[in-house]
This record gives sequence, structure tokens and C-alpha cells, in this order.
Amino acid sequence: MTAPSTPVLAIDSLQVEYPLASGEVFTAVENASLIIRPGEIHALVGESGAGKTTIGNTVMGLLEKPGRIAAGTIHIDGRKFDAAKGSAAGIVLGRDVGAVFQDPMTSLNPLFTIESQLTEAMRFHLRLGKAAARVRALELLESVGIPEPRRRLKAYPHQLSGGQRQRVVIAAALSCNPKLVVADEPTTALDVSVQAQILKLLRDLADSRGIGILLVTHNMGVVAQIADRVTIMHRGKVVETGTTEEVLRRPKAAYAKALIGAVPRIDQRLDRFPVLGDEGKGRAEEARAELRARAQGPEAGADSSPILSVENLCVDYVTGGWIPGSRGRQFRAVDDVSFSVRSGEVFGLVGESGCGKTTIANVVSGLVRPSEGRVLYRGQSIAGDGATRRIGPLRQAIQMIFQDPYSSLNSRMRIGSILSEPILFYRLAGSRAEAESDVARLIEAVGLEAEAAQRFPHAFSGGQRQRLSIARALGARPKLIVCDEPTSSLDVSVQAQILNLLKDLRDATGLTLLLISHDLAVVRQMCDRVAVMRQGKLLEQADSESLFDRPQHPYTQELLSLVPTLDRIRGEPKAA
Repeated sequence: MTAPSTPVLAIDSLQVEYPLASGEVFTAVENASLIIRPGEIHALVGESGAGKTTIGNTVMGLLEKPGRIAAGTIHIDGRKFDAAKGSAAGIVLGRDVGAVFQDPMTSLNPLFTIESQLTEAMRFHLRLGKAAARVRALELLESVGIPEPRRRLKAYPHQLSGGQRQRVVIAAALSCNPKLVVADEPTTALDVSVQAQILKLLRDLADSRGIGILLVTHNMGVVAQIADRVTIMHRGKVVETGTTEEVLRRPKAAYAKALIGAVPRIDQRLDRFPVLGDEGKGRAEEARAELRARAQGPEAGADSSPILSVENLCVDYVTGGWIPGSRGRQFRAVDDVSFSVRSGEVFGLVGESGCGKTTIANVVSGLVRPSEGRVLYRGQSIAGDGATRRIGPLRQAIQMIFQDPYSSLNSRMRIGSILSEPILFYRLAGSRAEAESDVARLIEAVGLEAEAAQRFPHAFSGGQRQRLSIARALGARPKLIVCDEPTSSLDVSVQAQILNLLKDLRDATGLTLLLISHDLAVVRQMCDRVAVMRQGKLLEQADSESLFDRPQHPYTQELLSLVPTLDRIRGEPKAA
């Protein structure tokens, strides 16, 4: 057994480089050091591109070529990591080092049952027989809190919820009793209730089994809740490290202070989010002023009339029934939901995964047909009873910003072509040259350089792609934008920029936003009114201040109590 004095992971002066085709060398990680002891959770945080995932991949032996360890050392359980082999002598990756990846759906093979995926590693590494491995798999599912574990063993990944899949991934990482687990964004895109369960599970595993955990995350609330120590990285360098209480309460580096300051608060509403550095004023402000001038018209600006009305909406899905002679089962995803959105406001829709909020977004956007009820846009039915076919102005008026900017932008088209497509389709420009001018203005309005039009989506970071997705939605000159988790996969600094951008554009153009999010702190900062959903039903709706300060429904109260914040840091004594 590992002695308490021996770190399960020790990184000293690590430098990771990527040779470029030009002959130059890009340094992804420079002179990074950290130590993780048994039973300790060490959080590695920073903006996208800071180098934190590169460190995690290097430790797991997953550093992609031509990446290389140029300097420094890594020791796992006291054994030196061989840079050439990508492993340490006596340490087997997958047995002694477990991995929890960000997306459980892509981590699990959709063609195999949960049982086969859990038992495979145990039969290979631990030489267990089929029956013994199955018993061990059942114990693992029980230990991570999977309901009805015997039945779940025979299930396929698509038959489990997101939180259950993530628990299965954690069970797989623990199957061979590892000394170290690398968890890369294990709670991204999970709602607060499932997130709380996963975080408690990780903390319990570290405390009860003495497993060291390297937690790669951008969620500072998560860090405050479960981490023992924190390392903050910026552009490949460690800028601050220490105990969670020291780093979050008394940061010394200017970057660390700015990063912590950019975390959205749930206890009070701010006019703007603090950001790291310049947000691209100047030309961006000029472009937004042009958007404001262009938007002036009979529909611009806020008024008290509803721009969107959802009346007694029901959406049913049929599951199964694809085998000849079998009957499918009907599942009600949205059950008798009604609400209205006033012109010019930001209306929030929140709830746990599977509550039906994205289904409502898809109905409003015309991607799903309702089973009962209707949706009205400025008094005209656009979905359900008496719906008018969406042509011309109706299709143009409602646009959508999707959750994943990587899959929502066509990888084979240049940004200029992607953004000009709606402009040309709706004939908003008199010529292609005029459309190109509009594209340049849109790109500058979202804080990027006009030359971005000549590049492909892969040339941009996640935050930049989301900005371009916003620009595409604005290109159609809509009156209502449905935002489905627009910042869920972004770090706090980029999230602050995107949310400030949405606020600026709302002020500039009189846009109405239907914002769907599981991040209640973001909803508090952005929304004028909020509706809370659970299991397809709308439980409570109120103005933002009332709902967050005086929630009425017990479920809303429970959701708010589960939000991880910086106000309560692990290891601090409770307030009297």
C-alpha cells in the first residue's frame, strides 16, 4: 500500500512542446509543478488553452504526437514516468491510473452493455473470471449510487441518463483499484442536482479509499466545494498554487484575482461581468452601434406585450416499437406548460436534465412538433393548433444558438460563407459584396477581427466559435433568439465575455432572449424572469429577484441550495 508520505503524483518542472510545420516550437506547458498525496483532490484550473488538459493527458500517457515532454519529471506512486514509453515502470495505465473524461456518452461504447464495459478491464488487468468480474461490476455500480444496479448492468449507454453514465465512467475508472484518478471536467453540462451527486461521490472516494484525484475543471464553485489544493494556470504556466482556502480567499497573482472575480454570483445581480483584459471595445462598439441603428423600427425596443406565448404545451415521444410486431411506449417530455415572454426581455428556463426545457426550445424553433397546445409568436400560432407554416418573416424572426459550437458550425465551410448564408437566404443584402460587408460587421460586433471570415471553424477556440454562432444567429436580424446552454462548456473568463456580449446586443438591438441553462448563477445575472421545470411540468415562475431571494416551491429551494459557490470553501469552519 502507498505510504502516506509518498505522493501518488509528483510533477516537477514539466515542459510539453509541440513542433510546428514552420519549424518553430509551441510550448503548451512550461515549468509546471504539482504534488498530489493519497486521499487528496488537487484542482487544476485556468482558461481554455492554459495547458491543464495537456498535463492530464500527459499523466495518462495520452499525449498526442508530435507533442513531447521536453523537460521535467513525472513520478506516479514514486515511480518515474518514462517520456518515451508514455508510462512508468510497474504502473499500468487503466489499472493504477484511472480516467474520467468530460463526455460520458463518447467515453462509453454505444454497442456494448454496461456489464461488458465494466468487466473488460477487470478480466484483463486483474485476471478475474467472468462470474467474479460481474459480481465486482455490480458492487461498483452500487458504490457509485446507480439505482437498480442489476438491471443497469444489462443496459446500453443510451438507456441511462447523463448523470448515470458519468457514474458508470467513474465506476470503470475505479474498477481496478487505481492509486490516481484524472478527472477531466467530470461535471460539465450536468445540472446542479446531478453535479452535487457526482462531486459528493468523488469526495467520498478520495476520503474512504485514499485515491488521489487530479481534477481538471473551469468551475470555481466545484473547486471550492471539494478540492484540497488548487493550481491556477495561464498560457501554459502555473501562476498560483496552494490550499483551496489560500488561493480562493487570498489570491496573490493578478490573473488569479481576475479569474476568481469573473465567477458569476448567485447572491446578487451585477450590471456586467468582470472580464480578464480588454473585451474588444473600439471597433466592436462601432459595429454594435450599427446593429442598433439597423434594428430601429416598429418592432425594436421592449414593451409589455408578449412576443412569445406558450399555451398548454405537451410533447410526447414514442420509445421502442421498432421491432415488427412490438408496441412502443409513449413518454411525455413536456406536460401542460404555459408561459409568455415579453418583447425585449431575457426569460430563463431552468431545471434538471430531462425536465423538458430543451424540448420546449426545439418546439419554439420549429424543430419539434407538439402533441397538444400551441406556441404563438406575436399572437400568431407557429406550432400546434392552427399553426401557420413558417415561411419568410416567421422563420427569420426566431433563431437559435445551440449548446455545442463545435458541431453547430459546418467544418467544411469558411466562416464568411457560414455567416453570409442567412443574409443571402433572407435577401437582407442587395449583393454578395454587401453581404460580405454585413458579415464583417457581425464578426466585429462579437469582438473578433473581420479577417476571421477567411478561416475555417477549426481555427478558433470554443469561446470564439460560440461568438461566431451568436453572429450567425444575428445575421438573420431576428426578434427572438433561443439560447440553449450557450456557455455550458466555456471557462469563466470566456463565459463572462459571451454573457456581456449578449447583454450588449440585447441593449443594442432590442432582442428578446429565451435562455435555457442549468447554471443558476448565470440565470440570476442574465434573466428578467425565470421559470423552473421538473419532469416535464412547470413548477414556478417569477421575476429573477423574487425567485432567487424568495423561492416558493420546495424543488426550487432545493436547486438553489445545491449550487456550488465561493462563499463556502472546503476546510473552512462554518459560520456561527
